[in-house]
Amino acid sequence: MAAFGLAAGSGHWFSALALGVTLLKCLLIPTYHSTDFEVHRNWLAITHNLPISQWYYEATSEWTLDYPPFFAWFEYALSHIAKYFDQEMLDIHNLNYYSSRTLLFQRFSVILTDALFVYAVHECCKCIDGKRTGKDLTEKPKFVLSVLLLWNFGLLIVDHIHFQYNGFLSGLLLLSIARLFQKRHIEGAFLFAVLLHFKHIYLYVAPAYGIYLLRSYCFTASKPEPAATSLLPTLSFQEGPLPCLLGSKLLGLVQCFGQSTVCNCLLAVEKAGDATIFLILTTTGHYSLFPLLFTAPELPIKILLMSLFTVYSISSLRTLFRKEKPLFNWMETLYLLGLGPLEVCCEFLFPFTSWKLKYPFIPLLLTSVYCAVGITYAWIRLYASVLTGCLVSKTKKH
Repeated sequence: MAAFGLAAGSGHWFSALALGVTLLKCLLIPTYHSTDFEVHRNWLAITHNLPISQWYYEATSEWTLDYPPFFAWFEYALSHIAKYFDQEMLDIHNLNYYSSRTLLFQRFSVILTDALFVYAVHECCKCIDGKRTGKDLTEKPKFVLSVLLLWNFGLLIVDHIHFQYNGFLSGLLLLSIARLFQKRHIEGAFLFAVLLHFKHIYLYVAPAYGIYLLRSYCFTASKPEPAATSLLPTLSFQEGPLPCLLGSKLLGLVQCFGQSTVCNCLLAVEKAGDATIFLILTTTGHYSLFPLLFTAPELPIKILLMSLFTVYSISSLRTLFRKEKPLFNWMETLYLLGLGPLEVCCEFLFPFTSWKLKYPFIPLLLTSVYCAVGITYAWIRLYASVLTGCLVSKTKKH
């Protein structure tokens, strides 16, 4: 804590936050990893050994290469570093191959590529309005946003335990959003195009990007005729591209929850209503990730990390908006508190019942249904907030 205080006092608090979470990621290296670990090992082997024409046709493993070309080239680049750790991991026929060196390489490849995410968070912090500024460092919106993004519980467990590369992909998305906020529209559009060539799941965000760029750059820059502008909705998104993006991302929430909470952080530090949506979405969504880590050693880790992140999120945003009405109403409070009994029933009571063997799917069913309610509620509130804000803005203009 003293070291952190020194770093904060000298203006290097962001570096301290980034270094702290990086050390935590290193501590998570020995934890459980999913089949995605083998998926990416196989992709390293495919891209390293075969000509480009065969990358998408090689089927020795069931985990065939099915990501867009940029990610394939990303794996190709990593494979030329991987060979110095363990050459055996690059053998296409070594299915389910595992070694301590392979583990270290795979884990560190995620940690190091997260540098892009850290840079993107830093750029996003520059876009935050500084009007709502507390006296203490910990009450400043930029500090709160940095913690919520850098220490995001979802990214920690999905990337650094379960094993994926969402960090640097989220970094590309955040950097693209930051460029849009900075009115550097061409750069923002280019970065998003690059992102699409890394992971196709972001395609459902493309319509929001297209509409926003038409509304805020193309028609504005070229000053078209009134007939052309009349084709566009006369809505003014005061928060920039984020409501459009979040609306699209929430539609794909089942496949890509983590990116939704990451983007929603940017709105959460600006308005109390958006902070409420963020807290409901992130708390419920993070709990929905618990079934990904089903082994006993990870149980205390996921409970502890989520508890710490949730407590900080609620307390910091309450402090940020302490002069406004409470963030939660009684219904929302009861719903979020209900996650505690749900966890007790699923993890500690159900295994001792006679239903465990006959109906093993019940805990997952209960978790999915309960979390779906909260996520759907957050989605509805988000759209209501956007539409209400647009109507108010339109009324003020008239």
